[in-house]
Amino acid sequence: MPKTRKMLSDWMAPYIQSLMSLIETQSKETLANWAIAYSEAVMQPLWERDYPDDLRPQQALKAAREWLSGTIKLPQAKKEILACHGAARDAEGNPVAQAAARAIGQSASTIHSARHCIGLAFYGALAVAYDQLGTAASWDEIEQCAAAECGRIEAALRSIAVEHETNPAKINWNC
Repeated sequence: MPKTRKMLSDWMAPYIQSLMSLIETQSKETLANWAIAYSEAVMQPLWERDYPDDLRPQQALKAAREWLSGTIKLPQAKKEILACHGAARDAEGNPVAQAAARAIGQSASTIHSARHCIGLAFYGALAVAYDQLGTAASWDEIEQCAAAECGRIEAALRSIAVEHETNPAKINWNC
């Protein structure tokens, strides 16, 4: 098996910069709802295809939604999110499922810190690219496919973005 990368890493890529600019205009609640919904629709099926009986990623998304609705406290949600990260570690050797679980974990973690939502792009776009092209594809091909997925990720956020959001998340990207 060829060596695979665990995530995209070019913070300066135009598709990442564009997404980051949009993220900075939205509230943490909007960002969490977007990241969770996208992960449920796109990432969860990638995970479930190979691990249908491992519910840790689904439980993390469910817990994040429950926290957003006020039915559970953050420590309860964090327990499920950490379990999802464990599922990602356990999927070593399966780049699609591992990246999907990491994207799910980061999406669910947006309830704790808005900046985690960028993990949907860095991990999720790679999961989709590996799924569509395989891990033997050249990095240029992988990155081109991931860029297209990032475009879909951004379009999903743009479709629910609150115009003139009064309480945008304050994000220090540290990059």
